[in-house]
Amino acid sequence: MKRRKLTKKGYLLCVCFVLGILVLVFFFFWMTPKMKMHGEEKLTINLNSKYQEKGVEAVFQGKSITKEVETEGKVNTKKEGTYKITYHVKKGLFESTLTRTVIVKDIEKPKIELVGDQKIYLCKDGTFEELGFTATDNVDGDLTKKVKRKQEKDQVIYTVKDHEGNERKVIRKLIYEDRTPPVITLTGGEITSVYLNEPYQELGYTATDNCDHDLTEKVRVSGNVDTSQLASYELTYEVVDEAGNKGTAKRTVHVVEHTKNGTIFLTFDDGPKEGTTNVILDILKEEGVKATFFVTNGGPDYLIQREANEGHTVALHTASHNYQTVYTSVEGYFNDLQIVHDRVQRLTGLDARIIRFPGGSSNTVSRRYNVGIMSTLTREVLLRGYRYYDWNLSSGDAGDTTESQGVYQNVIHNLSKNRVNMILMHDIKPYTRDALRDIIRYGKNNGYTFEKIDMNTEMVTQRVNN
Repeated sequence: MKRRKLTKKGYLLCVCFVLGILVLVFFFFWMTPKMKMHGEEKLTINLNSKYQEKGVEAVFQGKSITKEVETEGKVNTKKEGTYKITYHVKKGLFESTLTRTVIVKDIEKPKIELVGDQKIYLCKDGTFEELGFTATDNVDGDLTKKVKRKQEKDQVIYTVKDHEGNERKVIRKLIYEDRTPPVITLTGGEITSVYLNEPYQELGYTATDNCDHDLTEKVRVSGNVDTSQLASYELTYEVVDEAGNKGTAKRTVHVVEHTKNGTIFLTFDDGPKEGTTNVILDILKEEGVKATFFVTNGGPDYLIQREANEGHTVALHTASHNYQTVYTSVEGYFNDLQIVHDRVQRLTGLDARIIRFPGGSSNTVSRRYNVGIMSTLTREVLLRGYRYYDWNLSSGDAGDTTESQGVYQNVIHNLSKNRVNMILMHDIKPYTRDALRDIIRYGKNNGYTFEKIDMNTEMVTQRVNN
């Protein structure tokens, strides 16, 4: 079969046809708006997360028409499913469409929180006792009971899955190496005192170790106390466990003189209180006298700060002054005391160790809640490094005396040059406030001296009746 030659006319027709096609394609291209999607065309997001629409960019004949784009469809991130977002733009007879697919499902792994460190040091032959853990999921909530725990020689593996099969694994490392130093506990606290020319007797100590247990007999004490000199001495207590870890404690011993007879200690309970404590502080400042404030958890913070800043002793009374709270148990007493201790430390930076029992150590109301608790507490506070102070002279302002003249008379008629005068007053009482200046001036005019209580002040205590 013979092939026909393309004539010149035929060739021109082909060229025109091709050119026509190209013109038509260009026309459609030029007249059709163009869109470009920002972000992924198909994406998966976490259930209950936030969907951030990134949109598209649209151009027509070289100019932006993004503002003309219409968007259809919504993503409900609170419900699992597949959602379509359609972007549509039209110019004249021509239009463009793009579609984004958004899959919402739970893809977040649960969380496991370990109680304690993720790296645990144990004694050489020690056994790990589980410290605890919790597991939570963004959808399923608490999954703690579904945690699978596997303990091996040197690790504990915790795994948990949510309803979608998302799995979390956490490993706690177990290292058999004793790195914990022994702990030395000083009976009577880190600060104590002894009177001039009286023998110093060691108050005692205990030493415990996480691996070697009781090391008390291995404690070595260095330093000495010379009670013939008014000075402060430091004793050092050291003990070393089998792994070579050293435990250390220090005790400061103050050699002091007995408080001189005829000394007045102005002590105020139950404050601070606006309207009385602030005026009492003004009077003390004007008279050049320091006092002791046994504070509670009530009243303005600034008054406690002012007491400390002006050189007075901020001591501890009780947080609640509720006898049932305080005297039902030893734990209850120290919990209450710790609250007011922490307040004073927060406001002043002082580690206050001077205390007064609610009702005094001789109170009998404590019998209603715990028979014998005062006998226990008066010993225990000393072992824990506190010093407690009762009183041997009452102003009567907590009883029937409700006038300043009565407070004044109660005090001056019971002062004595033959003893230390530890006076009980309350800085929440207006009649005590009004009597204070006259009490101070009476003391000055009659040869008494005023001091505040510190850790070296000889304790004034009453007979324990419970």
